[in-house]
Amino acid sequence: MTGLVLAMLLVAGFGGEPMAQAATGPMDTVATAATTVEHTLANGLRVVVREDHRAPVAVHILMYRVGSVDETTGRTGIAHLLEHLMFKGTPSHPAGEFSRIVAGMGGRENAFTTRDHTAYFQQIPARGLETVMALEADRMANLSFDPEEFARETRVVMEERRLRVEDRPHGLLHETLMAQAFLASPVRTPVIGWMSDLESLVLDDARDFYSTWYTPGNALLIVAGDVEARAVFALAERTYGRIADRPVPQGRPQVEPEQRGERRLVVAAPAETPYLALAFKAPRIEGIDGPVDPFALAMLAAVLDADENGRLTRELVRDSRIASSVGASWSLLGRSPGLFMLSGTPAEGVDIEDLEAALREQVARIARDGVEPAELERIRTQYVAGRIYQRDSIFAQAMEIIGLEVAGLSWSDADALIERVRSVSADEVREVAARYFGDENLTAARLDPLPLDQAEPAREPVPGLRH
Repeated sequence: MTGLVLAMLLVAGFGGEPMAQAATGPMDTVATAATTVEHTLANGLRVVVREDHRAPVAVHILMYRVGSVDETTGRTGIAHLLEHLMFKGTPSHPAGEFSRIVAGMGGRENAFTTRDHTAYFQQIPARGLETVMALEADRMANLSFDPEEFARETRVVMEERRLRVEDRPHGLLHETLMAQAFLASPVRTPVIGWMSDLESLVLDDARDFYSTWYTPGNALLIVAGDVEARAVFALAERTYGRIADRPVPQGRPQVEPEQRGERRLVVAAPAETPYLALAFKAPRIEGIDGPVDPFALAMLAAVLDADENGRLTRELVRDSRIASSVGASWSLLGRSPGLFMLSGTPAEGVDIEDLEAALREQVARIARDGVEPAELERIRTQYVAGRIYQRDSIFAQAMEIIGLEVAGLSWSDADALIERVRSVSADEVREVAARYFGDENLTAARLDPLPLDQAEPAREPVPGLRH
C-alpha cells in the first residue's frame, strides 16, 4: 500500500486522552496519560500502549521512521518495495506464513509506506498479541532476501505504479505537480518511485536499505486495545528486546529554495473531463506552542470544504454551478514540507480558467471579509467533534499516535493539538487566507483530456498486489 491511498488512515492524528502524572517506582521511565503508557527498551525501541477494554481485540503497529524522503537519488521506490519484501518470510517463517497465522486468528494485517514513515499493522483478538509480536520481531531482524521474490515483487510494484499513477490521469497530474512544486526537497519524488529507478533496483539496494533503517532505535511500537501495559512491555522485552540496535544515518537538511513566482504545468492524458489542482506552499506545525498559522490553515480548509455546506461546494457546485466537484485539503502534521490544495472539475461548458478564478476568489473573500463568528463556530464544533469521535475506533487511536509522533510531537500532545485548533480565531483565519495564497506560492496543474481511445487497455489484476 502506498502513501497515495492513505488519507483515510492519516487523519487520525488528533485524538487523545488528558495527561496524568508520570508513574513512579520500578518503571520510572514510564509516562502515563489516562489509558496510555510509554516505555523504552534498552535497545532504543519505544513502546506506547493505549489500553481500551471495550472489546477483546488489539491493534499492533510497528512504525519505522523512514519513508520515501529518506531514499537516495536513483533508488526511489525502495522504501515501498521493501515493504512488499517484508511479507516474503524469514528462515523461521516462510513467505505467507505470517499472513496465514493472522487470518487464522480471524484478524487482518497489512502495511503502508508514506513519504515520512513505513508501518506494519495487525488487528487481532487480544489473545493473539504475543504471536504477532514474535513474528514482527523476527522479520525486523531476520528478513530473507530471495532473488526470485525480489524480482517478482519489483514487477508487482512496477505494475502497481502503472495502475495507480500512469493509468490514472489525476494520479499522474498530482505526481507531476509535486515534482514541479519542489526543487530540492525529497518530497518531490513519488512514494512508489520513478519507473526508471524501479527498473534498475537490485537486491542489494533492498538489503542495504533494510540493514540501514530497520533497527529498534528507529522504530516505534504501538499496541492498543484490550491489553495490560506491563504485560505488553514484558512481551516486548522477550521479542523485540533481543534485537541489537544500530545507529541510523543523520539526515542532512534539504531546505527548499524560496519560490519566486508562480509555476504552471499541463498534463495531457486520456480522461473524460478536465481537472485543476492549485498548490500553495505553507508551513506545517513546528510544535504545539509554535506559530498559529498551521492551525489556522486547518480551520481555513474546514471552512472551505468541511462538508456539503462548505463554501466551495455550496457556492461553486450548487449555487453558481461553475464546478461539478471541488475540494480543499491541508495536513498540518508531517516532517515533509506542506502544500495547501484547492482542486476541482469544471462543470460542462465552463472554462478551467473560470474555475481557477472562482476557487481563488473564495479564499480572497475570506482574506477581505473574514468569516462570520457563527460560521466559524459551526465549523470548529464539527472539526473537533470529528477528531473526538475517531477515538471510538481502536485502530484510529493507534493511528493518531503515529500521526503525532511522525510530526515530531508526542502522543501526549493530542488534546493540546485539538485545543490549539479549537482556539483559532476568525481574525487568524482571515490572516492566513491573505498570507499564503499569492502567485509567489502557487504551483498550478491542469489536466487536458485526450480522447479515451488513446488510453492503454485495461490491465488484469496482478497477483501479490497489496491494498
